[in-house]
Amino acid sequence: MPTKGGRGQLTAPAKPRLAYIDWMRGLACVLMFQTHCYDSWLGGAARKSTFFMWSQLGGTLPAPLFLFLAGISFALVTDKLRQRGADPNQIARTTILRGAEIFAMGFLFRLQEYLLGLPWSPWTDLLRVDILNTIGFSIMLMGVMCRLAGGGRARSAAVAVGVALAIALATPLMWTTWRLRWLPWPLESYVNGVHTFTQPQSWLFPIFPWTGFAFAGLATGFLLLADWARRREVQAFALVGGAGVAIIAIARWFDHYPRPLYAVYDFWHTSPNFFLIRVGVLLLILFGVYAWCRWGAGAWGFSPMIQLGQTSLLVYWVHIEFVYGRFSILRKRAMGIGGASLGLAVIVIAMLLLSLARTRLKGRGSDILGNIFRTRPARKGAAIAS
Repeated sequence: MPTKGGRGQLTAPAKPRLAYIDWMRGLACVLMFQTHCYDSWLGGAARKSTFFMWSQLGGTLPAPLFLFLAGISFALVTDKLRQRGADPNQIARTTILRGAEIFAMGFLFRLQEYLLGLPWSPWTDLLRVDILNTIGFSIMLMGVMCRLAGGGRARSAAVAVGVALAIALATPLMWTTWRLRWLPWPLESYVNGVHTFTQPQSWLFPIFPWTGFAFAGLATGFLLLADWARRREVQAFALVGGAGVAIIAIARWFDHYPRPLYAVYDFWHTSPNFFLIRVGVLLLILFGVYAWCRWGAGAWGFSPMIQLGQTSLLVYWVHIEFVYGRFSILRKRAMGIGGASLGLAVIVIAMLLLSLARTRLKGRGSDILGNIFRTRPARKGAAIAS
């Protein structure tokens, strides 16, 4: 879902070397819109259609994209701080505080949804683990990890890969045989998304496995910042795409391995193989978007994707209420594919107009909503993406 930047809003196109970050974040917004709109509005036979199935399959990408980009932007931020002479403690303090701010924004969002949902919304919704909470917590964890790693880019990248794999491998256990049932449910929910239910819920965003995507992005960001990658940028991104293909192939091979590694295996929700497949897809998207912004029309003139990407927290925050909330523009669970698609078009256009309005209102009102999910201009350094 979003980035954290300074107090100003971009009024000029993103710098070429960072345009792909905003473009990817804009893509995540569009995928999120279609997933939420069809999930909220489709009803009857439409919910059993192949169309709906593919829509929801596309919905497995927005959250990993936002978290992955948060990791890449985190690497850019820490690298910029090092260039400015910040010591490891200063870098850790800056990044952890920024993660804490986004974490707090997650609670503010939940409070808004609770108040708008009265008198039907239960008070437990205030403590539900949503994507903003996970993004903020992931940034704090990355800040701690980078401080403990204490090394350069290569060492930090290696540790980040190890953390991502550890989270992915532990997820099936943390959801089943290693469940921390002794924790109060608000705390256990950050581990496995159990919330107030008896079993973990797949529609929530606990640390296992979601934070793993942020660490995968962190490793990718540090590798792309390496001296050899800066000198051979095109080859570095091509290697990223090739690594994505290799990771998908390896994960598919492991998924067909005849000896099960876990007592309970749930491919779509806790499987390390599905986690790796999504990481591979993220790497392929990263290469594709980089190529589109470098050689294609991705960054020519006005780009709706880049525009949405620069204000992704704002459009995330607002669209939810008009899709799932009290002010939903269509009847929930009552529309056909055509009607829901028209509603989706309205939401996309409305959010793009809102994003443009936010850009034009630079420096006015509350800046935090418009800046948390964008990338700062290169002269100021990249922003932490959430």
